[in-house]
Amino acid sequence: MTGERDLRVLLHGMRPELRPGRYVYATLPAGELPPGVTPVVTVSEREGTTLVVPEAQAVAAGLPYGFVAGWITLRVHSALDAVGLTAAVSLALTDAGISCNVVAGYHHDHLFVPHARAAEAVRVLEALAAESG
Repeated sequence: MTGERDLRVLLHGMRPELRPGRYVYATLPAGELPPGVTPVVTVSEREGTTLVVPEAQAVAAGLPYGFVAGWITLRVHSALDAVGLTAAVSLALTDAGISCNVVAGYHHDHLFVPHARAAEAVRVLEALAAESG
């Protein structure tokens, strides 16, 4: 199933959903995932493997971490080659002074924003969706 490409449709239908919990970024040497750690995002880099994991799992495994985030899923099914969604979302959050790390999944885009401002980020995105319709 192909995703949506029309930017106006993407923005109007993004339906941001704040996932429960606190998520953190950690890094490990390649191939050294501790037991009990189930990443929601994994990125392999030359310097090591970046993981985004629930904070409780990082604490239980003794993983050092940084950036405590809230996880927002944009519920619209965006095409991987759609143009402008990330830019528009990033600009709206930039204007509100909220940092954002974007991860594209096959079906949806996922945003990791500072946990303390996650609810505010959802409101910013809902306003962007409303003004795009």
